[in-house]
Amino acid sequence: MAEAIIVNIVVDKLANIIAKEIQFLGGVGEKVKKAQRELTRIQSCLKDADSKRKLDERVQNWLNELRNVAYRIEDAIDMFFIKVECNKNNTCLQKLKNKPREVYFLHKLGTKLDSIQNELEEISKSRLNYGITALQDIAVGDPVILPVRRTTYSEVDETEVVGLDADRDKILKLLHPEETPRRAVITIVGTGGIGKTTLAHIIYKRDKSNTIFLFVCISSAKAKFEYHIMLSVSQQFNLTELLKKMLRQLIDDVPNELDVEGLMSELKKKLSSRRYLIILDDVWQVDVWNHLKNALPDDKNGSRVLITSRSIDVAKSADPIMAPCELNLLDDQKSIDLLLKKALPNQEPSEELASDLLKLANELSKKCEGLPLALVVLGGILSTKDRNYHAWERVFRTMDWHSKGKECMDVLAMSYEDMPYYLKACFLYLALFPEDYQISARRLIRMWVAEGFIPQEERITMEEIAEDYLYELFQRSMIQVSSRHVNGSIKCFQVHDLLRDLAMHKAREENFVMVFSEESDSKKPNKEIRRASFHSLKYGDDNFHLRNNLLYLEYARSLLLFGEYGWSPIPANFRKFRLLKVLVLEGVENHDVDLVRGLEKLVHLKYLGLRGCHIPISKCSFHCMKALETLDMREILIYGDGEVPDGIWSIDTLRHVRCDSDNPFKLPKTTAELKNIQTLQRVYFNKKMPLLSSLCKLDLVIEEDGDPIAFTSNLFATLPSLVSLSIHSWYDSLTMEVVYPKALPNYQHLQSLYLDGEWSENVTLDASLFPPHLLKLTLEWSRFGQNPMPELGKLKSLKKLCLECEVLSIDLYYNSGPIFCPAGFPVLQYLKLGGNSMKSLTVAEGTMPNLKYLNVYDHDIMFHLPPELQHIDELYENLIVVFLLTG
Repeated sequence: MAEAIIVNIVVDKLANIIAKEIQFLGGVGEKVKKAQRELTRIQSCLKDADSKRKLDERVQNWLNELRNVAYRIEDAIDMFFIKVECNKNNTCLQKLKNKPREVYFLHKLGTKLDSIQNELEEISKSRLNYGITALQDIAVGDPVILPVRRTTYSEVDETEVVGLDADRDKILKLLHPEETPRRAVITIVGTGGIGKTTLAHIIYKRDKSNTIFLFVCISSAKAKFEYHIMLSVSQQFNLTELLKKMLRQLIDDVPNELDVEGLMSELKKKLSSRRYLIILDDVWQVDVWNHLKNALPDDKNGSRVLITSRSIDVAKSADPIMAPCELNLLDDQKSIDLLLKKALPNQEPSEELASDLLKLANELSKKCEGLPLALVVLGGILSTKDRNYHAWERVFRTMDWHSKGKECMDVLAMSYEDMPYYLKACFLYLALFPEDYQISARRLIRMWVAEGFIPQEERITMEEIAEDYLYELFQRSMIQVSSRHVNGSIKCFQVHDLLRDLAMHKAREENFVMVFSEESDSKKPNKEIRRASFHSLKYGDDNFHLRNNLLYLEYARSLLLFGEYGWSPIPANFRKFRLLKVLVLEGVENHDVDLVRGLEKLVHLKYLGLRGCHIPISKCSFHCMKALETLDMREILIYGDGEVPDGIWSIDTLRHVRCDSDNPFKLPKTTAELKNIQTLQRVYFNKKMPLLSSLCKLDLVIEEDGDPIAFTSNLFATLPSLVSLSIHSWYDSLTMEVVYPKALPNYQHLQSLYLDGEWSENVTLDASLFPPHLLKLTLEWSRFGQNPMPELGKLKSLKKLCLECEVLSIDLYYNSGPIFCPAGFPVLQYLKLGGNSMKSLTVAEGTMPNLKYLNVYDHDIMFHLPPELQHIDELYENLIVVFLLTG
């Protein structure tokens, strides 16, 4: 029910105008109040209307009319404030001169509201003709029912694996070089949602954990694959981008100037004489393998390529000799097992279920006809219901089980209909992203906030509420988590292509989102479309009439352009899109200064994403963007003759500023308070720092000038909300113990600490230096005169430890012998060691009992690990690690 969130946004906007601008609006203010009252009355009827839209097409038309009127009210208000915004910062004389213009625009707004009000009253009256009653569920003033706040995050994988054991064992056997010395292509074939990608991830993770020389009880086994590559291909197959993605998993920097032939040559050279495993997920076209096979050398060393596809033709053409692994639907027992694992996540399988509930669960599982995705999504729906017969029976009754062959899509559709209204808009918004795109949770959350989907509460930030919304989508199995932060919260995720198809279908149906891509038709967009996204746009490619389509999007609130790096056919400026709240340009190159001069006209813009762009951003006057909340400039190449302008600091609404190491920001030299700033990623440390009382994440570069001890003391006395801190000290005279904030042990909420800089060799490392509840610690370019492990092992909450580059002094490295790690690290899960840090590491029994991941990229370190650590899930990189059983 996207209409509910749309009306909510408009009602909230009107409420804010009444609270802040009512005097400025004069007589028009009463018309604004009247529109708000009428929309508020209609709000209470939306849930009932939504439940009847399937039964009566007239109700759908009523909802469409309501949505369009709400849009027109929002447009009228927003356009009015754009017209008068330029007058607010003028001198008194200029304001006096512009007064007649202001009066004219007020009159024009009043006239529009009069016209809209008549329509609104007609819509309100006509609901009775369709039997739509007021339920008082979502009226303004009623509290919004939010998901239950979590103190901890679930560590459970996004998909419970059932029924794949035999297929997994079969494929693992085929990976052995003794089976087939030639480069063989293994294919996994099956319908959408049957578990192909899940199985591929299991194989990838299981094999990568064995990319070592393994010695247990002095007996050896031959090394497995030296190189691993895994990536999704999807329907929008682009050979150049595919080759670049493959190379980026092998080398740090891939030259942008390489063409297809150059990329294939580079890939072949890198893989030559190496034993590799390459997993290509979701291949739709036979041509994919026909293009790639010439870049993958066959040195008769047992290299393997694993392909997942829905097409048996892809499997047969890739390797006619190797029989494809065809996944089967789950039988009745495995179906009920998977359904109950998702429906009852905290209940042990041995716990008895009431007989009537178990019988109903069996009936529900059979309706999914053995398709894992349908079972997982249906289980996600049941997990949100009370655990009783009546609640589950209502789900059974709600489904349309009569359309044979459409069970999976019906289950997915029901999962959407079952969502609370506030979650539906958040789910439909996912349709804006390309297929198989790795979506950053933080990025999406900030876009939701910018769009107005998230309510404002007194004791909790909007970002925290949005994080709960995202977790609820995960709980309902509507997203698939790819990676997590150290505290267990979602870092990145993907949307299964069937669920993405559902989101796109519903978004088009509700006129919520329009997506343009190579596969989409050239139909002109409706002017009522508020969110649009352009995918896979290439340099010089105007096949889908980008410019013409953009002309019809002047009322858009979100516009996302996903292009290849170097792609440039975008409008000369964005003056036409002055109602935008969210603008994302990814991989865009445009040297036209008019582009950024158009950006500064976007006075309603709240989220600006310029990741990977090459544009003259130094010419942009950020101070004109009075509503901006998020500015993301990571991986940006600044074209022009200056740095990023500091006008951004005059924006009162600013909450998140992100850039990278090449272009750090300079904070203003003032003690004024930047009260809303929550994220500062890569900023230079100034002599005078502004007050940052709301700051949660800080990435700080310390310069050589001034007195860093005094600076850090002043700064860290005023950061009560800090959760993540990174400090970079790149000067020999500023060793880490000099710049290290002495107040950090008092930071109870600090979870992540990254220190980039040398420590003096005579420093005695002490656990008391660090915050008490630290979850993640990274020490880079550090150098100690002592073994750091005994003190670091005392950090009782530490889950992730990264020690990189010269962790030990040269004298200690050559003279101390093995480094001993005594008892400690009670909850450590991830250990990363890099650089010339040590020659050997011996871990005492009982140490690191929860270690799961060991990442080392030195080839000559010998590890002595106790028996209880033989279970480690992942051992990264191409290295020689020795496991010796101690005791």
